[in-house]
Amino acid sequence: MAEDENPQDSPTAPGQKTPRRGRRRWLLITAGALAFLLLACGALLWIAYRKLDGNIETDTATQRLLARLEAERPSRTAGAGGAENILLIGSDDRTGANAAYGSAGGQRSDTTILLHIAADRRHATAVSIPRDVMVTVPSCELPDGTRTGTRLVQFNQAFETGGPACAIRAVEQLSGIRVDHHMVLDFTGFKAMVDAVGGVEVCVPQPIHDRDAKLDLPAGRQTLHGEQALGFVRARESLGDGSDTQRMGRQQQFLASLIRKVQSQGVLLNPARLWPVLDAATSSVKADEGLSSLGALYDLTWDLRSMQPANVVFLTAPRRPYRPDPDRDEFVQPQTAQLFTELREDRLLTVRPPGSGASPSPSPASASPSPASADRTAFGASPSPSAGPAPVFEGRTADTDGCALH
Repeated sequence: MAEDENPQDSPTAPGQKTPRRGRRRWLLITAGALAFLLLACGALLWIAYRKLDGNIETDTATQRLLARLEAERPSRTAGAGGAENILLIGSDDRTGANAAYGSAGGQRSDTTILLHIAADRRHATAVSIPRDVMVTVPSCELPDGTRTGTRLVQFNQAFETGGPACAIRAVEQLSGIRVDHHMVLDFTGFKAMVDAVGGVEVCVPQPIHDRDAKLDLPAGRQTLHGEQALGFVRARESLGDGSDTQRMGRQQQFLASLIRKVQSQGVLLNPARLWPVLDAATSSVKADEGLSSLGALYDLTWDLRSMQPANVVFLTAPRRPYRPDPDRDEFVQPQTAQLFTELREDRLLTVRPPGSGASPSPSPASASPSPASADRTAFGASPSPSAGPAPVFEGRTADTDGCALH
């Protein structure tokens, strides 16, 4: 009589899978699912990229107008090779979504900042240009083909008359600095960007109650969101001495705090936080072709992200009341010319806190630099030994606590 067969050694019944075949099928299913997920994620990323990239409005008209006047524009200097200069314009346009802020007739540059990014990409300088300063605006070509004449007007009229192209022409004329790129941001765009980062902390030295600016704030540290943030950087008559100089100081304080917020919160390394920031930023700006793509904006943001806040300087071009009309400003010379010379040559500026001394001096002998700036050297080119000591300007770095200035 034959021995009974061991059930474990018996052939697999028809329709029953072997363990090895089952494992192989499971691996195939897993691999297929992963491939599907990768393809789906890739498609979503592509859709997201195209969406953000399509948000940006390209300002081709300005480039076309400037190209016709290329021979009249400044060229790069040897000392500034690799540096970039970007003109940031805050527009007070009251059309579309901005109509809620009233009808001012036309649009002017409510805020203008010349951002100089050093060739080493480790330092940056943001120079506010007073909107009420009297400047000679060169002849500008308008979109309809006509040309304006050279005229002495307050600076923000250049943007009102001829848009970004004329504002760029005015900045290049007064500074001798080539503007490589420009970006225009309006009220609603500014609010969206502030909300996207979760608000920005500022220091309020005294309570603010301003109905027009929609501000009702106690003294001390405050985290401002959209509408409040816009009121804080735009309010003028009801805050401080009502001067545009103090308003520009608040704008610089706000931007410095924004930089600290983005860096400390790891926004650029957190996709969940980065998306709303990129969506707000790309939906809010109008830029030249060199900055009107998501890739270009990200590269710019990455350059700024890698900078230490102590290496980002904010200041206002030296100004004083215009003698024929104290309600207007004029540049202080030779300090203003020296400021733009330092930027043209890509040198690091020495700054002291605002209000710490007299007007900016062409020589630091009569003023002591702040500790944060005393040990700084040139960006990329050392000054000539015969050039004398570097000038000192009133300004602040992005690591400066706004409350410490009051």
